[in-house]
Amino acid sequence: MGRLEAWLDHVIALGANGLALGPIWASSTHGYDVIDHDAIDPRLGDLSDFDHLVAACHARGLRVLLDGVFNHVSCAHADVLRAQAEGIDSPSGRLFRHDPARPDGLSRFEGHEALIEYDHSNPEVAARVARTMSLWLGRGADGWRLDAAYRVPAEFWADVIGRVRGQFPECLTVAEVLHGDYARIAESFGVNSVTQYELWKAIWSGLHDHNPHELWWTLKRHATAMTARPGEFLPWTFVGNHDVTRIVTQVGWADAQIAAAILMTLPGMPAVYYGDEYGFAGLKEERIGGDDAIRPPLPDDPGELPMDAAGAEMLRQYQLLIGLRRRHDLQWADLQIVDQRHQKLAYRVVPPSGDALTVAWDASGDQNHLVISRPSGELLSY
Repeated sequence: MGRLEAWLDHVIALGANGLALGPIWASSTHGYDVIDHDAIDPRLGDLSDFDHLVAACHARGLRVLLDGVFNHVSCAHADVLRAQAEGIDSPSGRLFRHDPARPDGLSRFEGHEALIEYDHSNPEVAARVARTMSLWLGRGADGWRLDAAYRVPAEFWADVIGRVRGQFPECLTVAEVLHGDYARIAESFGVNSVTQYELWKAIWSGLHDHNPHELWWTLKRHATAMTARPGEFLPWTFVGNHDVTRIVTQVGWADAQIAAAILMTLPGMPAVYYGDEYGFAGLKEERIGGDDAIRPPLPDDPGELPMDAAGAEMLRQYQLLIGLRRRHDLQWADLQIVDQRHQKLAYRVVPPSGDALTVAWDASGDQNHLVISRPSGELLSY
């Protein structure tokens, strides 16, 4: 954690206003196989390192989002070991979902042998999760990404988040959801945001295939979701994260800049996956270690990062786009489709205050081309 402090001024220079961390708790391997929700993973540091990082973020006006892994735990978790020793009908055994097809009777998360799923109908599990969320908010965290939230009943989240908000009303909550009626899901969960995977898919595959139709269809759904709970629900938008192939690898350098331009001109809460602003490459593979290429370590200081002309230009474009977004106040903007043809798409974003922007994507040539225009007629081309 101490190594991240040197990167906080880079976050500010980028134009971002928060830091979203991966899992920080003691775990068996990659962080999503938690052993102890109360202890910092010793590979990352200790409680004093956490406190120092949060203080350093807050001193710069950056908020800190933690990654809440509450659907499952490591097979090495003490409660799992007790459940296996004492049986599934023991107090420890009742903390977890049961699967009679398994020798130990405990359910695994999506076939991952090392990840044991909680039973979210057990009130003790709800009490534990609410306590954990409140504990770390009390230490200075500002919010939670709720990992694998789609696997957890809505009633559980509504109960737990209601308890947590009673103590921390300003807590930001982002649920990991893959598809569905995002606004309805957010309302039933009681969260502020959900991960906008439909938009992620439509952006990269549309650019890859020179086909704006999927984005047109997705933007209509995105606009509907944005108006369902105005002022309350703000989708978490992205073109990269820790679970997907890097955008540069998906579509190439030129189209990765267009992807960033689309992301930054749409309403929502855009997140930049570390390194995408430099053009990091990486292919996600479905194998053991298949996430390593998309989750590389950063050097101790931004100045140590090898930088070529392409990386410098990508960073400049991200800074310009985030600046444009901030000046036009686009997070709650009204989204309107103004043109849709075979290989062309144009949309307008109209913020509550500030000037509207029109974004036109032309995929009809050998290369994708994007133009952002202001009412004054000023153009930004990609």
